Amino acid sequence: MNLALPVLVPVLPALGAVALLATGRRAPGFARPLAILPVAVSAVLALVVALQLGTGQTLDMATRLTPTGGPDLWLAFHLDGYSSLISVLVGLVATCVQVYSTAYLKDDPRYPSYAALVSLFTAAMFLVVYSGDLIVLLVGWEIMGICSYFLIGHHWETADARSASLKAFLVTKLGDVPFLFGIFLLGADAGTFRIDGVLAAAGEGRLGHPTLTALLLLAGVAGKSAQFPLHTWLPDAMAGPTPVSALIHAATMVAAGIYLVARLMPVFLLSGAALVVLSVMAAVTMVGSALCALAQDDLKRVLAYSTVGQLGYMAGALASGDREAAVFHLVSHGAFKALLFLAAGVVIHAAHTNSISAMSRMPGLRRRVPDAYWTMGIALVALVGLPPFSGFFSKEAVFTAAEHAATGEALTNGLAPASAVPTAAGWIVLISAGLTALLTAAYATRMWLVAFHGKAVPGVTPAAPAAPEPGAPYSPEPDEADPGQAEPPAMRWPLWVLAVPTMAFGITSLRTDWLPALLDGGSLRPSTATAVIGTGLAVAGILIAYAAWRSATARQAVRPAGSERVPEQAGPPAVESLPADPGRLLLGPLHGPAQHGFGVDRLYSALFVRPTAAAARLVRFLDREVVETYVRGAGDGANLLGWLVRRTQTGNAQTYLSALLAGAVLLAVLVAVGS
Repeated sequence: MNLALPVLVPVLPALGAVALLATGRRAPGFARPLAILPVAVSAVLALVVALQLGTGQTLDMATRLTPTGGPDLWLAFHLDGYSSLISVLVGLVATCVQVYSTAYLKDDPRYPSYAALVSLFTAAMFLVVYSGDLIVLLVGWEIMGICSYFLIGHHWETADARSASLKAFLVTKLGDVPFLFGIFLLGADAGTFRIDGVLAAAGEGRLGHPTLTALLLLAGVAGKSAQFPLHTWLPDAMAGPTPVSALIHAATMVAAGIYLVARLMPVFLLSGAALVVLSVMAAVTMVGSALCALAQDDLKRVLAYSTVGQLGYMAGALASGDREAAVFHLVSHGAFKALLFLAAGVVIHAAHTNSISAMSRMPGLRRRVPDAYWTMGIALVALVGLPPFSGFFSKEAVFTAAEHAATGEALTNGLAPASAVPTAAGWIVLISAGLTALLTAAYATRMWLVAFHGKAVPGVTPAAPAAPEPGAPYSPEPDEADPGQAEPPAMRWPLWVLAVPTMAFGITSLRTDWLPALLDGGSLRPSTATAVIGTGLAVAGILIAYAAWRSATARQAVRPAGSERVPEQAGPPAVESLPADPGRLLLGPLHGPAQHGFGVDRLYSALFVRPTAAAARLVRFLDREVVETYVRGAGDGANLLGWLVRRTQTGNAQTYLSALLAGAVLLAVLVAVGS
């Protein structure tokens, strides 16, 4: 293999970003080619590197950057099946996003800077995937963080985008601080930051603090991959442009945390306590996010909570000791979640609203967007996990991993003995994954039925959309699309490109000499028991949601007109009845709390935000009213003394002689009295 090829994969998008920032305003005609071509070429090179590397092979390249007096810093690349597979996913999704964005943001004056940040974001993820040194990986990790801040806040003129970008930055940085200490501790124990050296030290038992190191690293993973308790930033990040959501949720940033744990799996297998913590974190994330998704009215927030839950599946597979299943689901999910978000962008452009309750009242919506309608249906079936789509195979791989871990036969694929994985972790993941499969099918079915098969209301059009559900969290994008025009080809053909792996990628797991040979060589075939149970739960979720929708529709048909009212908002009709929503019926009293994330944001606001703001106000008071008072007093005292001295300097010699004589007389009197 030509060693320049893997180096060019992250370098080309970075150079494209520099070129876009340098020429975007001066030569806007070059912005779109500079956005697409470097990323597309990197995607092709990533595929070429993967094909040339083959299965069961690794490639290491390194050059020492600088001695540090401790572990040296190396610019190191490590290529294996995992990095090859994920780099192809990153290249495919990033290319589709860049092509899609040329139409989605065609009239945006800040498109060049947007495209530059997407390219830099892609380059950073490539760097994380290929990195063979933890410090170099950390560089890509932090570049993604700053890029996400700017991209989520792309529409900075809106308050939602500004607060969402700041929240994403601060919450992820809250996890990055212990993550940084974890990297330092890992490097100190292993004597190197090179990942191969760290894994060798883990295999030889030379890591002195495996539990502490794993827990510190998990804090960063929870922030980056939006796991409980640091998951709250991801739903609010929907204020950014929809293509950015596709990139963040499918192939970058949130995938980075899962990939890191997979790369360092031998380290985590040294600590059963850390695996139990990871399993609990995954279980709470899976179930809680699925309940929240069932209550959302914003289409993108449904998908955001879905991403949080699917990342919980991946974390659960890692807690069960099977990194093959985790990465398999990561790649499968990357394809269908990118498809879901890009299809959602087409629907939002056509409907001029994010609200699925508003879409349900819009006549003929599914006929206006046939490509998005069918491809979103394909992606939702994959999300639910029905055969033969890719989501079925990857979800069942997670179920199988949890089943084996629960019975004490964890599929560690030679990285550690099966006993390294506590059976408690397997049971926690298995039970929560089953409940999540049921809820996932329910919220996916609810979203499909309410958005595309609701009862149309006369007078509601894309030019005059219905109001969203009052009180529901809602983050609309500035929408300048012409509702009278169909979406351009650049927004349609990426959907069908992503539909191919959504439908077919799962088949690669059926033979051990296909996808498993590229990874650790273990089996990814679903077991019969888990396949039947998982599919049965998914079908049950679909049927329950459909029955609830039919029931809600029937109740709405017999409800007296005007029994439910929406406050008057922009666009006719001013007063409308709420659509039939199976989520309300299924969740009952949990609907309100689930719609607002079970109050986690309010809890954090009470525990952290308000005390911090109060402390800041106290510091401001002390600084301005106490410290500055002393500073001003010192200055005023000097001014007063100067004023007094200045008053005595009259320039009159007689005044000076009189004062001298008076002083002499005063001294004489004092001496006489004293003696």
